[in-house]
Amino acid sequence: MALNPKMRDWNGRTVWLVGASTGIGRATASALHAQGARVVVSARSVGALATFVQAHPGAQALALDVTDPQAVKAAVQTLVAQGPLDCVVYCAGHYHAMDATHIDMPDLLRHNEINYLGALYLLDAVIPHLLAQAVNPSTGQRGHISLMGSVAGYRGLPNSLAYGPTKAALINLTETLYLDLRPQGVGVSLINPGFVDTPLTRQNQFKMPALITPEQAAQEILKGWAQGDFEMHFPKRFTRWMKALQLLTYPAFFAATRRLKQA
Repeated sequence: MALNPKMRDWNGRTVWLVGASTGIGRATASALHAQGARVVVSARSVGALATFVQAHPGAQALALDVTDPQAVKAAVQTLVAQGPLDCVVYCAGHYHAMDATHIDMPDLLRHNEINYLGALYLLDAVIPHLLAQAVNPSTGQRGHISLMGSVAGYRGLPNSLAYGPTKAALINLTETLYLDLRPQGVGVSLINPGFVDTPLTRQNQFKMPALITPEQAAQEILKGWAQGDFEMHFPKRFTRWMKALQLLTYPAFFAATRRLKQA
């Protein structure tokens, strides 16, 4: 059942991807560009953005630190002055493994600033403009917001003290956004990847099950948008197991994750 208008024709659509210098964000921006979208890419790395634009003629780079709310507002003002925003994707992320016996408070707060507060700054700046846009007759919506969560946000997991809670917050946030904004003509979707081969996951010291490439992840995201999905989780052979963890009672869940931590 489609919970959003189906987004299949990207030709001429303006898509802003925040956190698109590497990984899933960059791959999705590239896939959208190949579909004819007018892609705007943002990240802190000016060099990485310039490289992307050079490889994708017509794309626009807009350097941005998502932890600076005034800079986020200025970026939104710049883009809305150029025309309507059809889709805004927040995929900025920060990750280091952490457990409660080795708390690194500055890094823990850094997770919160980039993964969650940055999304709030973006939403605060962009939602009024999306609500003010006219409904596009070809898409049936005023605009669309996608937030990048993670299956790590489904339940508490080993070594995820800093990262997991930020993704759990994003999942809850996106569900609430859908309830508030979909009746107003703004689509909302949630992206929950499993393990994807990115600079962030390459820090892991364990074998990552069902590891996929950023390009494969990007195709899953485009497929989800085309189907009008609310949640896109992938690869299914892994994420279905993660979803099953949500159904376990606490005794069963803690027993399962204890074995996982000892593996």
